[in-house]
Amino acid sequence: QVQLVESGGGLVQPGESLSLSCAASISLFNLPAMGWYRQAPGKKRELVGTVTRGGTTNYGDSVKGRFTISRDNAKNTMYLQMNNLEPEDTAVYYCNTIFAQVLYWGQGTQVTVSS
Repeated sequence: QVQLVESGGGLVQPGESLSLSCAASISLFNLPAMGWYRQAPGKKRELVGTVTRGGTTNYGDSVKGRFTISRDNAKNTMYLQMNNLEPEDTAVYYCNTIFAQVLYWGQGTQVTVSS
């Protein structure tokens, strides 16, 4: 079983930056890939991006060039650096991973972008 805990959410103004963390209860060396997703009120959960064990990243079109995903295997933590935030980025952000063919999600962290 894997526990994922997100942190770092909050309220920021448009154009500002925010960094989220996703701490895993097991070594990231056991996790071939991890992902960030978000869900805004009344909308479907959408992909923000993913990162493989080797560090290869993939991003959703709406965040390309503004968001960066990284992972620190030594700290068992994945990060999401969000720059130039827009009101449309307001959502609950979740991390996920698959381990032993089971999909795990964190509890989510709220990000609100508003002036």
